[in-house]
Amino acid sequence: MERAKVRLYVDHALGEGQTVPLARDQAHYLFGVMRMGVGDAVALFNGRAGEWRAEVVEAGKRAGTLECVGQSAPQMDPPDLWLAFAPIKKARTDFIVEKATEMGARRILPVQTDFTNSERVRIDRLQAHCVEAAEQCGGTFVPEVAEPVKLGTLLSGWPEGRQLMFCDEALAGGPAALPTRSDAPWAILIGPEGGFSEAERARLRGMDQAHPVALGPRVLRADTAAVAALTLWQDRLGDWS
Repeated sequence: MERAKVRLYVDHALGEGQTVPLARDQAHYLFGVMRMGVGDAVALFNGRAGEWRAEVVEAGKRAGTLECVGQSAPQMDPPDLWLAFAPIKKARTDFIVEKATEMGARRILPVQTDFTNSERVRIDRLQAHCVEAAEQCGGTFVPEVAEPVKLGTLLSGWPEGRQLMFCDEALAGGPAALPTRSDAPWAILIGPEGGFSEAERARLRGMDQAHPVALGPRVLRADTAAVAALTLWQDRLGDWS
Protein backbone atom coordinates (compact mmCIF):
# COMPACT_ATOMS: atom_id res chain seq x y z
CA MET A 1 0.00 0.00 0.00
CA GLU A 2 1.42 3.37 -1.00
CA ARG A 3 2.16 5.61 1.96
CA ALA A 4 0.04 8.75 2.26
CA LYS A 5 1.94 11.91 1.34
CA VAL A 6 0.10 14.17 3.80
CA ARG A 7 0.17 13.66 7.59
CA LEU A 8 -2.33 15.35 9.86
CA TYR A 9 -2.70 15.53 13.64
CA VAL A 10 -6.30 15.23 14.83
CA ASP A 11 -7.79 15.44 18.31
CA HIS A 12 -10.13 12.54 17.66
CA ALA A 13 -10.35 8.81 18.29
CA LEU A 14 -8.75 6.64 15.58
CA GLY A 15 -9.56 3.07 14.63
CA GLU A 16 -10.64 0.94 11.70
CA GLY A 17 -13.84 2.35 10.21
CA GLN A 18 -13.71 5.45 12.41
CA THR A 19 -14.86 8.65 10.71
CA VAL A 20 -12.99 11.85 11.51
CA PRO A 21 -14.54 15.28 10.93
CA LEU A 22 -12.19 18.01 9.80
CA ALA A 23 -11.95 21.48 11.28
CA ARG A 24 -12.22 24.42 8.90
CA ASP A 25 -8.47 25.07 8.74
CA GLN A 26 -7.75 21.38 8.16
CA ALA A 27 -10.30 21.22 5.34
CA HIS A 28 -8.77 24.32 3.76
CA TYR A 29 -5.30 22.79 3.94
CA LEU A 30 -6.29 19.43 2.43
CA PHE A 31 -8.74 20.60 -0.21
CA GLY A 32 -7.71 24.19 -0.90
CA VAL A 33 -3.92 24.02 -0.53
CA MET A 34 -3.09 20.36 -1.26
CA ARG A 35 -5.93 19.98 -3.81
CA MET A 36 -7.01 16.61 -2.42
CA GLY A 37 -10.38 15.05 -3.17
CA VAL A 38 -12.64 12.11 -2.36
CA GLY A 39 -10.70 8.84 -2.28
CA ASP A 40 -7.31 10.42 -1.59
CA ALA A 41 -5.27 9.07 1.32
CA VAL A 42 -4.19 11.00 4.43
CA ALA A 43 -2.06 9.74 7.34
CA LEU A 44 -3.65 10.59 10.69
CA PHE A 45 -2.31 10.48 14.25
CA ASN A 46 -3.66 11.71 17.57
CA GLY A 47 -0.62 11.21 19.81
CA ARG A 48 -2.06 8.05 21.38
CA ALA A 49 -3.04 5.45 18.80
CA GLY A 50 -0.21 5.36 16.28
CA GLU A 51 -0.62 6.42 12.67
CA TRP A 52 -3.69 5.50 10.61
CA ARG A 53 -4.28 5.59 6.89
CA ALA A 54 -7.52 7.38 6.14
CA GLU A 55 -9.37 8.27 2.97
CA VAL A 56 -11.35 11.37 2.11
CA VAL A 57 -15.07 10.56 2.02
CA GLU A 58 -16.40 14.15 2.01
CA ALA A 59 -14.56 17.22 0.74
CA GLY A 60 -15.74 20.82 1.02
CA LYS A 61 -14.24 24.27 1.24
CA ARG A 62 -14.99 24.63 4.95
CA ALA A 63 -15.44 21.05 6.17
CA GLY A 64 -14.81 17.45 5.30
CA THR A 65 -14.73 13.90 6.60
CA LEU A 66 -12.07 11.21 6.58
CA GLU A 67 -12.48 7.49 7.28
CA CYS A 68 -9.76 5.30 8.82
CA VAL A 69 -9.01 2.18 6.77
CA GLY A 70 -6.03 0.67 8.61
CA GLN A 71 -3.13 1.37 10.95
CA SER A 72 0.05 2.28 9.10
CA ALA A 73 2.43 2.63 12.08
CA PRO A 74 2.27 1.77 15.80
CA GLN A 75 2.34 4.35 18.55
CA MET A 76 5.94 5.34 19.34
CA ASP A 77 6.35 7.34 22.54
CA PRO A 78 9.68 9.08 23.25
CA PRO A 79 11.77 8.46 26.38
CA ASP A 80 10.65 10.16 29.61
CA LEU A 81 12.67 13.30 28.90
CA TRP A 82 11.76 16.90 29.67
CA LEU A 83 13.39 19.94 28.08
CA ALA A 84 13.42 23.00 30.35
CA PHE A 85 14.72 26.17 28.72
CA ALA A 86 14.72 29.92 29.19
CA PRO A 87 12.74 31.50 26.33
CA ILE A 88 14.71 33.73 23.99
CA LYS A 89 13.71 35.66 20.87
CA LYS A 90 10.49 34.49 19.22
CA ALA A 91 11.95 32.73 16.17
CA ARG A 92 14.66 31.01 18.22
CA THR A 93 12.17 29.86 20.84
CA ASP A 94 10.04 28.42 18.03
CA PHE A 95 13.14 26.63 16.74
CA ILE A 96 13.86 25.08 20.15
CA VAL A 97 10.30 23.78 20.48
CA GLU A 98 10.27 22.34 16.96
CA LYS A 99 13.62 20.58 17.37
CA ALA A 100 12.69 19.24 20.82
CA THR A 101 9.63 17.62 19.24
CA GLU A 102 11.63 16.14 16.38
CA MET A 103 14.38 14.86 18.70
CA GLY A 104 12.12 13.11 21.18
CA ALA A 105 11.32 15.31 24.19
CA ARG A 106 8.18 14.24 26.02
CA ARG A 107 7.50 17.55 27.81
CA ILE A 108 8.69 21.10 27.15
CA LEU A 109 8.94 23.58 30.02
CA PRO A 110 9.67 27.31 29.51
CA VAL A 111 11.41 28.65 32.63
CA GLN A 112 12.04 32.18 33.89
CA THR A 113 15.63 32.54 35.11
CA ASP A 114 17.40 35.51 36.68
CA PHE A 115 18.75 36.61 33.29
CA THR A 116 15.83 35.61 31.04
CA ASN A 117 15.07 38.44 28.61
CA SER A 118 12.30 37.54 26.20
CA GLU A 119 8.85 38.47 25.02
CA ARG A 120 5.71 36.98 26.57
CA VAL A 121 5.46 33.29 25.77
CA ARG A 122 2.28 32.13 24.03
CA ILE A 123 1.79 28.48 24.93
CA ASP A 124 -0.91 27.91 22.31
CA ARG A 125 1.44 29.04 19.54
CA LEU A 126 4.30 26.88 20.82
CA GLN A 127 1.95 23.89 21.11
CA ALA A 128 0.92 24.43 17.48
CA HIS A 129 4.61 24.33 16.50
CA CYS A 130 4.90 20.96 18.27
CA VAL A 131 1.99 19.62 16.23
CA GLU A 132 3.48 20.87 12.96
CA ALA A 133 6.88 19.39 13.80
CA ALA A 134 5.35 16.00 14.63
CA GLU A 135 3.37 16.05 11.38
CA GLN A 136 6.52 16.72 9.37
CA CYS A 137 8.96 14.36 11.11
CA GLY A 138 6.81 11.23 11.07
CA GLY A 139 6.34 11.14 14.83
CA THR A 140 3.21 9.80 16.49
CA PHE A 141 3.64 11.71 19.79
CA VAL A 142 3.13 15.43 20.47
CA PRO A 143 4.88 16.77 23.58
CA GLU A 144 3.05 19.01 26.02
CA VAL A 145 4.26 22.60 26.35
CA ALA A 146 3.82 23.57 30.01
CA GLU A 147 2.96 27.02 31.33
CA PRO A 148 6.05 29.15 32.08
CA VAL A 149 7.38 28.85 35.62
CA LYS A 150 10.18 30.49 37.58
CA LEU A 151 13.29 28.32 37.78
CA GLY A 152 13.29 28.51 41.59
CA THR A 153 9.70 27.29 41.74
CA LEU A 154 10.47 24.44 39.35
CA LEU A 155 13.47 23.31 41.39
CA SER A 156 11.58 23.56 44.70
CA GLY A 157 9.08 21.00 43.46
CA TRP A 158 11.57 18.87 41.54
CA PRO A 159 10.59 15.15 41.41
CA GLU A 160 12.93 13.09 43.57
CA GLY A 161 13.65 10.41 40.99
CA ARG A 162 14.11 12.65 37.94
CA GLN A 163 17.72 13.27 36.95
CA LEU A 164 18.74 16.68 35.60
CA MET A 165 21.27 17.37 32.85
CA PHE A 166 22.38 20.88 33.81
CA CYS A 167 24.05 22.47 30.79
CA ASP A 168 26.47 24.95 32.37
CA GLU A 169 28.18 27.33 29.96
CA ALA A 170 30.85 27.97 32.61
CA LEU A 171 32.12 24.41 31.99
CA ALA A 172 32.88 24.94 28.28
CA GLY A 173 35.77 22.68 27.38
CA GLY A 174 35.10 20.29 30.25
CA PRO A 175 33.66 16.75 30.22
CA ALA A 176 30.10 15.76 29.42
CA ALA A 177 29.64 13.91 32.71
CA LEU A 178 26.62 11.73 32.02
CA PRO A 179 26.09 8.05 32.85
CA THR A 180 26.33 5.70 29.90
CA ARG A 181 23.05 4.03 30.83
CA SER A 182 20.14 4.97 33.08
CA ASP A 183 16.53 3.89 33.34
CA ALA A 184 15.54 6.95 35.41
CA PRO A 185 13.40 9.76 33.99
CA TRP A 186 15.46 12.80 32.98
CA ALA A 187 15.29 16.48 32.16
CA ILE A 188 17.64 18.84 30.32
CA LEU A 189 18.03 22.43 31.48
CA ILE A 190 19.21 25.14 29.06
CA GLY A 191 19.90 28.67 30.33
CA PRO A 192 19.20 32.09 28.77
CA GLU A 193 21.42 34.12 26.48
CA GLY A 194 23.03 35.72 29.54
CA GLY A 195 23.73 32.38 31.20
CA PHE A 196 22.81 31.29 34.71
CA SER A 197 23.36 33.56 37.70
CA GLU A 198 25.83 32.48 40.37
CA ALA A 199 22.95 31.87 42.78
CA GLU A 200 21.18 29.61 40.26
CA ARG A 201 24.40 27.77 39.47
CA ALA A 202 25.07 27.17 43.17
CA ARG A 203 21.56 25.87 43.76
CA LEU A 204 21.73 23.51 40.80
CA ARG A 205 25.13 22.19 41.84
CA GLY A 206 23.70 21.46 45.27
CA MET A 207 21.03 19.13 43.89
CA ASP A 208 21.73 15.41 44.16
CA GLN A 209 19.91 14.80 40.87
CA ALA A 210 21.83 17.43 38.88
CA HIS A 211 24.63 16.48 36.48
CA PRO A 212 26.59 19.58 35.34
CA VAL A 213 27.57 19.10 31.70
CA ALA A 214 29.70 20.94 29.15
CA LEU A 215 28.56 21.06 25.53
CA GLY A 216 31.94 21.08 23.84
CA PRO A 217 34.84 23.56 23.91
CA ARG A 218 32.82 26.66 22.93
CA VAL A 219 29.93 28.55 24.54
CA LEU A 220 26.86 27.84 22.40
CA ARG A 221 23.93 30.06 21.62
CA ALA A 222 20.86 28.94 23.60
CA ASP A 223 19.01 27.42 20.64
CA THR A 224 22.15 25.61 19.47
CA ALA A 225 22.74 24.37 23.02
CA ALA A 226 19.27 22.83 23.15
CA VAL A 227 19.90 20.77 20.00
CA ALA A 228 23.40 19.79 21.17
CA ALA A 229 22.13 18.71 24.59
CA LEU A 230 19.26 16.69 23.17
CA THR A 231 21.66 14.98 20.77
CA LEU A 232 24.13 14.16 23.55
CA TRP A 233 21.41 12.81 25.84
CA GLN A 234 19.75 10.72 23.15
CA ASP A 235 23.10 9.24 22.13
CA ARG A 236 24.11 8.37 25.71
CA LEU A 237 20.79 7.54 27.37
CA GLY A 238 17.92 7.75 24.91
CA ASP A 239 16.32 5.78 22.10
CA TRP A 240 19.19 6.45 19.68
CA SER A 241 21.56 4.18 21.59
